[in-house]
Amino acid sequence: MNKDLTVGNPQTVLLRFSLPLLGSVVFQQLYNIADSLVAGRWIGENALAAVGNAYEITLIFIAFAMGSSVGCSIIISRLFGAKKYADLRTAVSTVFIAVGVLCASLMALGLLLCTQLLALINTPELLMADCRLYLDIYFLGLPFLFYYNVATGIFSAMGDSRTPFLFLACSSTVNILVNILFVAGFHMGVAGVAWATFLCQGVSCVLAVLAVLRRLRALPRDAGTPRRFSLPLLRQVVFIALPSTAQQSFVSVGNIIIQSVINGYGPAVIAGYAAAIKLNNLVITCFTQLGTGVSNYVSQNIGAGKHERIAPGMRAGILLGLALCVPVITLYFGFPTLPISLFMDGAVSGEAMHTGVQFLRIVSPFYLVVCVKLVVDGVLRGAGLMGAFMIDTFTDLVLRVGLCIVFSALMGSIGIWCSWPVGWTLGTALGVFFTLRYLRSVRA
Repeated sequence: MNKDLTVGNPQTVLLRFSLPLLGSVVFQQLYNIADSLVAGRWIGENALAAVGNAYEITLIFIAFAMGSSVGCSIIISRLFGAKKYADLRTAVSTVFIAVGVLCASLMALGLLLCTQLLALINTPELLMADCRLYLDIYFLGLPFLFYYNVATGIFSAMGDSRTPFLFLACSSTVNILVNILFVAGFHMGVAGVAWATFLCQGVSCVLAVLAVLRRLRALPRDAGTPRRFSLPLLRQVVFIALPSTAQQSFVSVGNIIIQSVINGYGPAVIAGYAAAIKLNNLVITCFTQLGTGVSNYVSQNIGAGKHERIAPGMRAGILLGLALCVPVITLYFGFPTLPISLFMDGAVSGEAMHTGVQFLRIVSPFYLVVCVKLVVDGVLRGAGLMGAFMIDTFTDLVLRVGLCIVFSALMGSIGIWCSWPVGWTLGTALGVFFTLRYLRSVRA
């Protein structure tokens, strides 16, 4: 069901819109967590390390998919808020065509450069074959990743966060079962992990795209005539998508540099980090999706000329994010062995377990900071202030990568984990500064 985010109490509207988005993130992350969980539990520590190592490469491609989703979502939400339905249909068709071309190019690059990418991050020879096998199958499934994310962005732009949640809830649950079947039942190893994700993500993608097409047919017909492709609309999408993609890509490149430093500490530390970073990314992606919800809210209200609703929506987003932090920090800081033990047997993987626990205890208290950053980033992105958005994001990234290298030389692996809080804190300060400046200009 489409929802107009420009009417009603801002806190209630954003809460009802964001909760299914957060649920979708949890199930989306279950794809990645299921891979590592099954690899660590049913194959072994080296398989967990291999899947975790490969995951850092996949983040580059996820960045392009997420950037495409954000770009189309912001533009379509603005058109939806302005009730320009013909242009909206044209924008959807344009994005589908452009994403097809982008996806084909990235598939070719991934398949051709897989070995070189793994060598670039100092992947241990012991893990190389499994990493390469996992990534080859992953690259074949890129169309599913891209079109599913674009479909989700379109639903969100029209105020519907419930439909993609239902798709993901079903497909990710099935993915866990298929993962276990392929690995524990059919003994397919790391290939089974990758094929399970390929199949389940493919089904959710096809269903989501069909649902989008059906939803478009149900929209009112206005005076305009939709076109198959519009270069001006594509430029608008790219204007939003390119900085978001660049931001996600540079973050991924930064993570790859960090991964290359971690790889120098051996498979046990790699495995511990692989488990902890999946748990960390589950939380960060929830905050990111909350920020995306704020972006759609801000964009729809700008399209409707209701700028006075932006600040209350931002406050509601921050309060929701802080409320999410409390149980997560309690679990990750107070009882970190519980979530880490899902991925490994502590008795067998002592060093890996110690690494994962150490990471969570250092990083998790600062979720209170990063949730604020990602909400204010959502305001900046929804308002089209991509320059400010890029500045606070790159400040965070450059600090984390640079301090990772410096701190690891001084303190060993624990220094790597300490770089996260410093980058997050300064990036948040900049994001808050730029957002408050924008809100003052709107009120003036």
